[in-house]
This record gives sequence, C-alpha cells and structure tokens, in this order.
Amino acid sequence: MFVVVVGCGRVGAQVARDLIEDGHDVNVIDHNPEALQRLGGDFPGEFIQGPALEVTVLEAAGITRADAFVAATNGDNTNLVIAQVARDRYQVECVIVRVLDPARARLYAEKGLVTVCPTRTAIERMSGALREFAAAGTDGR
Repeated sequence: MFVVVVGCGRVGAQVARDLIEDGHDVNVIDHNPEALQRLGGDFPGEFIQGPALEVTVLEAAGITRADAFVAATNGDNTNLVIAQVARDRYQVECVIVRVLDPARARLYAEKGLVTVCPTRTAIERMSGALREFAAAGTDGR
C-alpha cells in the first residue's frame, strides 16, 4: 500500500514509521524542513517540504497514486481541507484525518471522513476512569 502522510510531528512521524515497519511505501509532507529529523536517517520514503494545501506539493508526494492518506498536522482546518481534497479531488480510497475539536470530528465523520479525535478519546478515558472509581464505592477520602 502507498500512503501519503501530511504532518511530520510526533503523530505523523510515528504513523509513517509504523507503516514503513509494516512494509508499506510512505511519503511524508511537512512545511518545516527540520521535521525530517523525526523520521530518522534511514527513512526509505520521500520527504516533501512545503504547504500541503498546495496541489503541486500533494502531487509531488504522489497523491495521484495513493491508496491511503493521513492528515495529521496540528491544525484542524488544514487537516479537514486536505482530507476532503484527497478524498474528493484525488479519489484516495482511505482518508484518515486527525481532528482535535470533538464537535467538528463528529460533524466530519457524519460527512464520511474517517476521523480520529484524541480530545474525545481523552475525555472518554478520563470520564470512564472516574466513573469506575465512583462505582467502586469510595468517596476518595
């Protein structure tokens, strides 16, 4: 499988490395040239430096032949726009987008995007842990 990952922060870089480890081909886009260091010196894919909202950058990364696309920048707006571009303009079969705002994540999931919302996950895990604590019958004192 060939995957384009946008955003080479902690999340995007680790996703790219995991995919490589699993035997997939991966190209990564990030606006910051120093982000390449997060991939390690032996990263076999391509690193494309530039703004992912530019069609020329997406195409240089190989979006026209991508089987999957991951939008993992630190900006919800960027992630949502490029995810829709990947899905609608380039017909990428699998598009996964990180969205920090739970309400927006739900809205875009309803529109058919595969969304990952770490904020929602944190809320659910924390609330669940507190409910378990309360159900155990302790008053915390």
